[in-house]
Amino acid sequence: MTGTLAQIYRHPIKGHGREALASVALSAGACLPWDRHWAVAHDAARLEPGWNPCVNFARGAKAPALMAITSELDEATGCVILRHPDLSEITFRPDDPADLPAFLDWVRPLNPANRAQPAQIAKAGRGMTDSEFPSVAILSLSSLDDLSARMGHALSVHRWRGNLWLAGAEPFAEFGWIGRHLTVGDAVLRIEERITRCTATAVDPETGHPDGDTLAGLKAAYGHQDFGVYGVVVRSGSIAVGNGWAVA
Repeated sequence: MTGTLAQIYRHPIKGHGREALASVALSAGACLPWDRHWAVAHDAARLEPGWNPCVNFARGAKAPALMAITSELDEATGCVILRHPDLSEITFRPDDPADLPAFLDWVRPLNPANRAQPAQIAKAGRGMTDSEFPSVAILSLSSLDDLSARMGHALSVHRWRGNLWLAGAEPFAEFGWIGRHLTVGDAVLRIEERITRCTATAVDPETGHPDGDTLAGLKAAYGHQDFGVYGVVVRSGSIAVGNGWAVA
């Protein structure tokens, strides 16, 4: 099976914005560079050194308004620009403790008052993905189109917070790729497992307001709540939008 790499995204701060890329260099055993490099721990978090599960962090499943954030990272300076339709943009350095209060003031209105509140920015030395292993989230545009048609609702790619969006596969063919290898550009990824989804995907990423029960839609149409697959980079290499892909 072959097709084209249609889109690449990273999410420098977990749950707080997305950024489109034209190309990126993948490294064996690592997440997509700068993806989930930081995460916003809330005041009820119980953090351990290194990677931590998503329950410790502010995210769209608990604070839907976060889904409307877009981001822009300057890799050279470590500065991040965040934008939201209801707020003025902010530029700050997640690694600079002096910038933390301004960020917390900016993001606080996007978090429900009855939930644990954002408190600190954490790092793990790897992407703080939802998987315990360093992963790249791989999704299919045809699967999205199929679900959209079944729900009668055009669904944005940004609901799913994926890294690589592939064109050219049959709908949900990616679930048959577990244990196989995806070659895209110069890189090779081994497909590890399906991605089980949460209520963040029910949120319109343009407004930050829930507008469609994607979990019910998946369950009704396919009998599960999975969308996309996790891959592990097994051969380093550069990839770019427009590259061909193949599964073997």
